[in-house]
Formats: sequence, structure tokens, C-alpha cells
Amino acid sequence: MWVYIKVRAVPSSKRESVQRLSEESYEIRVREPAERGLANQRIREVLADFIGVPLPSVRLISGHTSRSKIFSTRD
Repeated sequence: MWVYIKVRAVPSSKRESVQRLSEESYEIRVREPAERGLANQRIREVLADFIGVPLPSVRLISGHTSRSKIFSTRD
């Protein structure tokens, strides 16, 4: 079963952090800039590590160019 996770992205931050806003919603701050997919890739890595799943199982579904993103992962 796929689980959908809402993420509020904050690129170009001084520190990396993950703040859980609700059961399926997070704010993730990363150092990478929002260009060439760098921030999206790092957010994906941070999210996978935070929820304890392998990186290949986390996919960006929508929000490729937005700060509001939806990721999916296997439950």
C-alpha cells in the first residue's frame, strides 16, 4: 500500500531539519538551493532517512517546482 506524505520544502536553509507537522505532513529544511533538482533530491534523502525507508521507495509525486510537495512511499 502506498502512503502519501505532504512536505513543505524550505531550500537554502542554514541548517537541515525535519519538523513533523502532522502524521503525514512535514516541513523539511535543506541547505541545497532550489535549482536543477538539488533541493528535491536532498529532501527525498532526508525524508527517507527520517521515516526509515530505503531511498528508492520514496518518490516525488507532485510539486517538482513548488515548495508544497507530495511524496509517496510503500507502507
